[in-house]
Amino acid sequence: MLVDQLLASTERDPSQLAVSDPVRQLSYANLVRLADVLGRQIAKNTSCPRVGLMLPSSCAFAGAFYGCLYARRTVVPLNFLLQPAELAQVVADAQIDLVLSIKHFEDILRALPVRAVYLEDLPLKREMILQRLRRSTPAPPVHADDVAVIVYTSGTSAVPKGVCLTHGNLSRNAAACVEHARLTGEHRFLGLLPLFHGFGLTGTLLAPISVGASTWYMPRFQPAGVFDTVRQQQTSVMMGIASMYAAMLRVKQARQDDLATIEYAVSGGEALPGMVHSAFAERFGVSLLQGYGMTETSPVVSLNLPWANRPDSVGSPLPGVTVAAVDEAGQPLPAGQTGELWIRGHNVMRGYYRKHEETRAAITHDGWLKSGDVGTVDADGHVSIRGRKKEIIIVSGYNVYPREVESVLEQHPAVEQVAVVGQPDASRGEVIVAFVIPADGSEAGETSLREFCRDKLAGYKVPRRVILRDDLPRGPTGKIHKRALRDLLEPRKVKEPTASPTV
Repeated sequence: MLVDQLLASTERDPSQLAVSDPVRQLSYANLVRLADVLGRQIAKNTSCPRVGLMLPSSCAFAGAFYGCLYARRTVVPLNFLLQPAELAQVVADAQIDLVLSIKHFEDILRALPVRAVYLEDLPLKREMILQRLRRSTPAPPVHADDVAVIVYTSGTSAVPKGVCLTHGNLSRNAAACVEHARLTGEHRFLGLLPLFHGFGLTGTLLAPISVGASTWYMPRFQPAGVFDTVRQQQTSVMMGIASMYAAMLRVKQARQDDLATIEYAVSGGEALPGMVHSAFAERFGVSLLQGYGMTETSPVVSLNLPWANRPDSVGSPLPGVTVAAVDEAGQPLPAGQTGELWIRGHNVMRGYYRKHEETRAAITHDGWLKSGDVGTVDADGHVSIRGRKKEIIIVSGYNVYPREVESVLEQHPAVEQVAVVGQPDASRGEVIVAFVIPADGSEAGETSLREFCRDKLAGYKVPRRVILRDDLPRGPTGKIHKRALRDLLEPRKVKEPTASPTV
């Protein structure tokens, strides 16, 4: 099904530029040839039904991804930013014996219990020439429920889980994104996100390929380079996380018209601070479009649109996707009430690879995925996120949503970015700790920031500690890892109270 989308776009215009990067570019016809050639190489090198990919966001990744599908293999994208022990866990769990890669990653792969095949060692140029003389290989027969990709995510657990996404999941999610956002083959995409991540894979490979558009990949995110690339490539669609857009705002030489061709600037993966949204619009005339998704939903669930943008929400669900806020008993809540968000539709994963209990815990018998996110769905269907269910901080019996505290601190001019977590406390159960990256040139102080919160929040929601840092621990896309922040904290040593605590 995914290969069918590629072939359909190729048939419409084989000479159209499909993917490009700083090293090479491939038309749709040549992307199909490369995929076919790599599919044959994969079939020669392994009989395992799963194949690992360790490649940067590039033409090479695109060709290898579709090559795996041509060979009727399940793709296992590997996060090359992980530590060797973490990668070894993923390789063992996925049960792969071969990784397709480039020699840049040779040292990493040498430490793993897997055989590596490097693209530089394959006779790709010769085979591409011969491929022109061969009859085109038809799309391999697949069923919508066949697993196309296993994307590994640790989520709130330290143990990696392989999310099994089917051909139906991914092809329909890509098509729904196109329909929802009214994308066409005339749009030019900028690939800033790693393709081993669900957001990057669907947003900057599968969706543009499905509609016959072109994508330029930046193998490494460089804020200043984004502006140069947008100008040179006349990019109209870009996708990133809030931290990327915040980094772009720090590029002093960037001009107001540098992003003049951008029609869609999608922000996902983490909460978008209001300050970043307003500053981006004021400086570049671009209104960031916040969306929502998770690896388990292929990944897009909802998205704001240029003609219907509500920055306080993550937009409305894609066609074919339903979102409901439910109570602890799993019963639907009235519009606007806060509860756990459950998701149902074509985008819900088949399950976690070899983890049947975790799958049963995540997906109900009637197909609802329990997201673990807390939020609301209003009367118009717009979704808003309050935080993670497991990240709710309970202070003296009161529930505190980290996102609410973060939103207040983000309003302070001395704050560039903030992450709020709970710290165990013998007196109150938990107390609130805010990790803050100060804005350039500011003199943020713990006392002033706490006082700022005290004017806007109930007393029990005010951080008991504000920790200033130059940066925060992040994942591969730049998203803040709150679990790593909690690991930095020691339980507070507080004497047992002699009376009920005040809040």
